[in-house]
Amino acid sequence: MKFIELVLQNFGPYYGRQVINLNPNFDEENSHPIILLGGMNGGGKTTLMDAIRLALYGHRAECSTRGNLSYGDFLVQCINSHTQADDTRVELVFEHLENDKPIKYRIVRTWDRNLKEGKDTLGIFNIKDDTWKLEDLVNTWDDYIENLLPLGISSLFLFDGEQVKELAEQEVPPETVIDAIRALLGLELAERLALDIEILANRKRKEIADSQDLNNLEELEEKLTELQAEYRTVKELADSELELIQKLEKEQKEAFDKFVSEGGKIAAERNQLEKQLHQKVAEVEEARLGMCELAASVLPLGLIESLLIQGQTQAEKEFRIQQAQIARDILFERDRRLLEWMQKLKMETTQVDQIKDFLEADVATLNANLLQPEKMWMLADAETLSELGNVLYYLQNSRNLAKQQLKILKNKEDEIVALERQLQTAASPEEYNTLLGALEKAQNQVIETKANYENTKRHLSELDTEIEELKKELRTFTTQTIDRKSTEHIINASAKVQETLKLFREKLTLKKLNKLEVKVTECFRYLLHKSDLVHRVAIDTNTFSLSLYNLQGKIVPKHRLSAGEKQLLAIAFLWGLARITGRRLPIAIDTPLGRLDSSHRGNLIERYFPSASHQVILLSTDTEIGKKEVETLRDLGAIAQNHLLQYDSAKRQTTVIEHKYFW
Repeated sequence: MKFIELVLQNFGPYYGRQVINLNPNFDEENSHPIILLGGMNGGGKTTLMDAIRLALYGHRAECSTRGNLSYGDFLVQCINSHTQADDTRVELVFEHLENDKPIKYRIVRTWDRNLKEGKDTLGIFNIKDDTWKLEDLVNTWDDYIENLLPLGISSLFLFDGEQVKELAEQEVPPETVIDAIRALLGLELAERLALDIEILANRKRKEIADSQDLNNLEELEEKLTELQAEYRTVKELADSELELIQKLEKEQKEAFDKFVSEGGKIAAERNQLEKQLHQKVAEVEEARLGMCELAASVLPLGLIESLLIQGQTQAEKEFRIQQAQIARDILFERDRRLLEWMQKLKMETTQVDQIKDFLEADVATLNANLLQPEKMWMLADAETLSELGNVLYYLQNSRNLAKQQLKILKNKEDEIVALERQLQTAASPEEYNTLLGALEKAQNQVIETKANYENTKRHLSELDTEIEELKKELRTFTTQTIDRKSTEHIINASAKVQETLKLFREKLTLKKLNKLEVKVTECFRYLLHKSDLVHRVAIDTNTFSLSLYNLQGKIVPKHRLSAGEKQLLAIAFLWGLARITGRRLPIAIDTPLGRLDSSHRGNLIERYFPSASHQVILLSTDTEIGKKEVETLRDLGAIAQNHLLQYDSAKRQTTVIEHKYFW
């Protein structure tokens, strides 16, 4: 099955007659399955999905804006508010195989503001001749479309990103999805057969029982009917309570988020924060006292450190000069004694003169290098020079210690500012009480509703046990009161067949789900960029909930998955269902990329959309399937058609521009 064309006339924001070509180009060698429809939020994408559902299912369609409206009120609501024309219509052309031959039908639904009996007018035409209205097909259309695309499974092929998000966040799929899965896998046939056999067995009991037996039998059956009716009522109550729990848990989360965002949590921690603030203030005061002690020591000398260094340099220079002068005097005395000794030796005058000249030159050199005229103003001795060096050493240590203290002081002051800012954002006592009251109310509602739900489930279990016991009593009653062997054989055989059917259902479910697990695992690992995260996906046979296992066979908690990975898991689940059933059905996705990050979005663009089906209709904004994503799909050759839903906010009308997208 594939959709060929959608026509909207004065439907929702679509003013006048708007024709949308949905025909994909798909064959075994060259696949172009994607029909890309771009539109901004509020521009008519969801309305377009509603139009497809409405064309197919009429009053049974599960449209997004219908709510609790009657079908007639919903149709009137869908009429374009600016149109003066009486005719509003939705047309859908689709093709499918009948007797291995392709055949096309056009579904036409028309109505105006003056509805007759609250219904639209349905017409089914053969596409070869639109004037040929198939009256027989009109009268049996609901049964006909159920064979092609049953309403129960349509939500698994015509869905939106928000639906995928909800499916990803729930541990157990909702009841509607479970029913659709059973229908898609063909599991409801065995259940229907078991019910038919039960009806046949009851009918046979009535045929052969005497009047007293018949009265007893009818009394048991009446009680069974009442219990089954009560069971259905309690089951509906349990389902509604479960939905209420999910709603209240969402409200509880919103109340908690508001409690945190508006300062309730900080207000609850005020005493602790104030204690921390006082401690930090005390630490700052202690650091300042330490700075004061440093300031009372040698630290102020840091203001004249350059003068102290200059004095130290001068003192060292003077000290060296003093030492040189002492050495010079010693040398003079030695030279005098040396010359006297040489004279006593009566050395040659020439040699003595040479030695004398050498000594005089050496003294001159010493005077030139070390004993240059220098004003002596420090006059520091060795002890004073040592004390000055100690002062400079301690001054450097004090400066380093002061820097550390200043850094600590700055950090403490920053922490004080942060604590004061937190305390400023704390809610007032009145606001805190209001926020806390709202949070406690939401929590109490969740607790109370969960308690009611547990009581309802317990009641449901008791009813189920009572029903089973009554059925067992009926079967026992049958064996005790029925005389005719042939009918008795039928009834006994019915019980055996039901047991066999029960076993068959279990094995069929297990077999189908084993195949589905393989497909879902393949699809999920194919979509997931971290292919080593999950080795196997398991599906519970009763609840259809998903469990993930790694390569070592250990379970992978679902909370370890990111929000995007959970959405990919939900998409893989839907994709695996579509693949295992073998039905060639089109897929339409509104808001296809949800809140996926770039890597997961890329995997979905490159791997899922081109392979999801022979026809994939994507309704996207410019931020979901943007320029990069469109270019990727075009490079893959996956796009057959692209149209732009251009919305005029001033006129509140949408116009379809063919062969165009945002880029």
